[in-house]
Amino acid sequence: MLKQKKIVFSALLCLFLALFGTPIQAQKGNKKGTTKVKVDTVKYKSVAVDTIKPGLKLKAFKTKAHASYYADKFNGRKTASGFRFNNNKYTAAHRKFPFGTKLKVTNEANGKWVIVEVTDRGPFSKGRELDLTKRAFMDIASNKNSGVIIVKIEIIVD
Repeated sequence: MLKQKKIVFSALLCLFLALFGTPIQAQKGNKKGTTKVKVDTVKYKSVAVDTIKPGLKLKAFKTKAHASYYADKFNGRKTASGFRFNNNKYTAAHRKFPFGTKLKVTNEANGKWVIVEVTDRGPFSKGRELDLTKRAFMDIASNKNSGVIIVKIEIIVD
């Protein structure tokens, strides 16, 4: 019985890694305000493969920022950049960042993070810094029932 459980677990683990890849690991850099990102595999699904490069540098932008997520009713609508919105992708809305800017968004409560691309303008609620897609938000949220989380925003510098 125990051997069957091990085989099932191994099969599920292989399936999970085939679908989602292994996550990116962050390493602290030695320069002030920068962090190097080490890539484990090119199968990471959050951003396009060509944007993940070894030795990626991050520039701190803001801590204790409020982030929320898009409602499902926005699926299929055009964003300010002209792309169709998809709540299953890793994108975000920000008031001032240029379209195409890549951001590392870290939940300050649990340390989970995602990399998103700015494709829209907003949020239009006072006190909010970012609107994330539902998928990006749920990946880093510790309480799935909350609508706002406190995050740290870092800009990916090429």
